Amino acid sequence: MKNFILLILVVLLSGCSKNSVTISGKLENAPKGEYFYLAEIKETVVENVDSVQLDEKGNFSFRREIEMPVFYLIKQNNGNFLTILAAPGEKIEVKATYNKLNEPVSVKGSEGTSKILEYNKVLKSTTEKLRNLSEIYNENAGSPDLPKVIQTIDSTAQVYLSEINQYTKKFIDDNTGSLVTLLALYQQVAPRAYVLDPVKDINYFIKVDSILYRLYPGSGPVRALHEQVAALVEDVTSSGGTLLTPGNEAPDFTLPSPDGQMISLSSTRGKVVLLDFWAAWCGPCRLENPNLVKVYEKYHNKGFEIFQVSLDRTREAWLKGIEEDKLGKWIHVSDLKYWNSSVVSLYHIDKIPNNYLLDRDGKIIAVNLRGEDLQSKLAEIFQ
Repeated sequence: MKNFILLILVVLLSGCSKNSVTISGKLENAPKGEYFYLAEIKETVVENVDSVQLDEKGNFSFRREIEMPVFYLIKQNNGNFLTILAAPGEKIEVKATYNKLNEPVSVKGSEGTSKILEYNKVLKSTTEKLRNLSEIYNENAGSPDLPKVIQTIDSTAQVYLSEINQYTKKFIDDNTGSLVTLLALYQQVAPRAYVLDPVKDINYFIKVDSILYRLYPGSGPVRALHEQVAALVEDVTSSGGTLLTPGNEAPDFTLPSPDGQMISLSSTRGKVVLLDFWAAWCGPCRLENPNLVKVYEKYHNKGFEIFQVSLDRTREAWLKGIEEDKLGKWIHVSDLKYWNSSVVSLYHIDKIPNNYLLDRDGKIIAVNLRGEDLQSKLAEIFQ
């Protein structure tokens, strides 16, 4: 009798395991009896780990034992799927429409999945705006104004790409320690067009890897990232490149000022320097300029300098931007070669605004600080 009671207790306790996760829900308009799958994202493969038949109301339920957060896909036969980040002990409830799993009506009980959906909403908005630019190009394909249209489309697309790049970095900063940051590293705005570039944005790959590998060394996706980052670092350093990450020295370069004087970045040694890449045609750059004026006025006498590099194409546009935004007090340089500027490849620039805060020895303190973040960092340095 005692053994029987003990057996019942074991069964009950195992059914309420803190390491179990349940993923259940309902698909509206789903055909009865169709198989519905649960797949796990592992180190190098996505593997089906369970399947159920939908009942007449489209209900489904999966249960797994896990020891750490795991990425799952719940998916249909036709490949339509929803990505879920499940943590031990969670009871996840999903409501969606058949064939629209990636746009669920609701997801409850999963903080990680909610974060994924939050990010995907912003990413979708960006891809739609870029698609609209493609339509504008098609509409003007035979127009004599096409060169001007292309120029406008190009600068607007750069704004959109810069916005989603900065949003992704902030998303990673705001969710440090969560596996959602790993997912954010690999998002695309189009096939093979990644939001973050593994080389240009390698500091974020290193950041995510260093945190997640310490927390979840047993996770397959985390191990895969760790191996990729190690290979990236080796490729950059073995080719003679510089890792543009905090603690490393910023590559030196020399470019002409508006009056033709050749000025090197290294000439600013001894000061805390904001190396800022911008252009008069760049909307987000112009919006940030008033903040640069503010911090320059506040900290210049304490040893702060701004070294601003323009990616403009004409001297007239460059100087007009400087005058209109009242930027004349600090250092300006440019070779006026647009995206063909020598600094573009040196600093792996694919979008602007882009900046590096350097210490008095020319080493990188932080990357892409703007607005209140820049103000707070400078206040910390010059307290």
